[in-house]
Amino acid sequence: MVEFSRANAEAFIDEDYEEAGEEIESAPPLNIGDEREINSNGLKKKLIKLGLGWETPEFGDEVTVHYVGSLRDGTKCVSTRDKGKPVTFKLGQEKVATGVDYGIVTMRKGETALFTLPPRTGFGLADLDAVSSNSVVQFEVELVSWITVVDVCKDGGIIKKIMEKGELIGPPDDLDEVLVKYVVRLLDGVIVAKTPEHGVEFYVKDGHFCQALPKAIKTMRRGEKVNLIVQPQYAFVDGVKDSENGFPSILPCSILSIDLELVSFKPVINVTGDLGVLKKILKEGEGTLTANEGAAVTIRYTAKLEDGTLLEKRGFDGEAALKFTTDEEQVIAGLDRAVTTMKKGEHAIVTAKPDYGFGSTEVKRDLAMVPPCSTIVFEVEMLEFTKEKDPWEMNKHERIQVSQRKKEEGNLLFKNGKYQRAMKKYEKAVDYINEDRTFEDDDQRLVKSLRVSCWLNGAACCLKQNDFQEAIKLCSKVLEIESCNVKALYRRAQAFMETADLHLAELDIKKALEIDPQNREVKLIQKTLKQLQVESNKKDAKLYTTMFTRLSNENSSAAKRLKVEETESKNEENVGDINMP
Repeated sequence: MVEFSRANAEAFIDEDYEEAGEEIESAPPLNIGDEREINSNGLKKKLIKLGLGWETPEFGDEVTVHYVGSLRDGTKCVSTRDKGKPVTFKLGQEKVATGVDYGIVTMRKGETALFTLPPRTGFGLADLDAVSSNSVVQFEVELVSWITVVDVCKDGGIIKKIMEKGELIGPPDDLDEVLVKYVVRLLDGVIVAKTPEHGVEFYVKDGHFCQALPKAIKTMRRGEKVNLIVQPQYAFVDGVKDSENGFPSILPCSILSIDLELVSFKPVINVTGDLGVLKKILKEGEGTLTANEGAAVTIRYTAKLEDGTLLEKRGFDGEAALKFTTDEEQVIAGLDRAVTTMKKGEHAIVTAKPDYGFGSTEVKRDLAMVPPCSTIVFEVEMLEFTKEKDPWEMNKHERIQVSQRKKEEGNLLFKNGKYQRAMKKYEKAVDYINEDRTFEDDDQRLVKSLRVSCWLNGAACCLKQNDFQEAIKLCSKVLEIESCNVKALYRRAQAFMETADLHLAELDIKKALEIDPQNREVKLIQKTLKQLQVESNKKDAKLYTTMFTRLSNENSSAAKRLKVEETESKNEENVGDINMP
């Protein structure tokens, strides 16, 4: 095999290559017999035989090629054809000749091309007597196949060679449950671990066998087969891995070769974002639509404790399926939230922590008692659902009617102390009437009144939940369109007082009393404000007193030190006078 010198290689690789590559990507594909210069260094490519597909190898991949190198006059310099066996090497190491690697990265599997290296110093086959350093050399290359090579951790610790590509599904995430098969060998070929024939199942976040496995799995697609070369820092560097199932022990600092297949995986969705409700998809549903909040759904399910105790079931053994409307507290929060993410026909396992289940109370269900602080496991199938219409699907009169209904539902929830759910109802009510330009003049007054009412009620919910910044924001929206709205001034003043913005609270209260001097509620919080201001003034006075006292003490101490220093200096001068002759 012919190799060029490193100096020659550096002469070929320059800063213009990337720009030239971009030009190639934008150029039309070559037809058989076409020739084109494919980079700024003069490397030319002539297509002899079309390849398969559209994918091409990248630097770092392992390619298997046949090549024949010759001069323009037909003098053959080097050939794998003569040996009857293609060669395999890593792209970027210039195992054929300097510059040929840059041609191979433009090829598809099965493609044959003729590459012409330019007649510049360093491009000739200088180590062959028959080739001068400035000869024009041609390489006919057939790309038999290649293996994609990935440095998983970008430190050489886990090198992944893709032996068989998977489907366009994946890769898995930390929460997902995967089914894999693997065979683990030492570099001398000795098998040290192997999964059963059906494989092994585990959650990616829990890891398995060694830390290299989950890291590699998170880069794989379903059905993908790879070979991993695992360095000790990702294997068992801390000690001996004991033997299992009759296999030898694995010594510390062993380098492992792992043949790994990602057979399948079940996606696990963090429904609530805090791991309180997890949904593991056993069977994908139809299409792309999912149930939403306010959808009418029909499901069948079983509910169990974590130990397998059956609590209830619906939709089996001739029993009717469960029908309910989401976001109406007709089922526990965990099931409710999970169902809004499901497609028709989807089958899933839903795990709801106590905060999204029955909390800390003991509850009787159809078939068993639910102990306090229990996690509930549902197996759910979405049979059908009817989504609540989105605003854009309705005419203006429907939107006003829905907005009014949502506001009334919010009012009822507020009276029952369910402030968070009431807040969501008010937000939805505003969503339906958010576009002013779609309403005619006759409806504008009603729409404005609805919007103001929902913002004010939403602000009341925020005050109940100690979300004072959001309360300020909602009241400010009202005051932008109704600057003399006393309720908005009153509630914003309350929020300002809670956030210690007493001056702003005072301004709102003053304005509210100018508009409605006899308003009893505003007068009451004015008294509260005055008490807070007195307390604040006392705290400020105490703080300033402490500061002045400290400063005074520091000044006094400094004065004393200065006086002592002056006395000592004067004494030294007197001693000097006494000692003088």
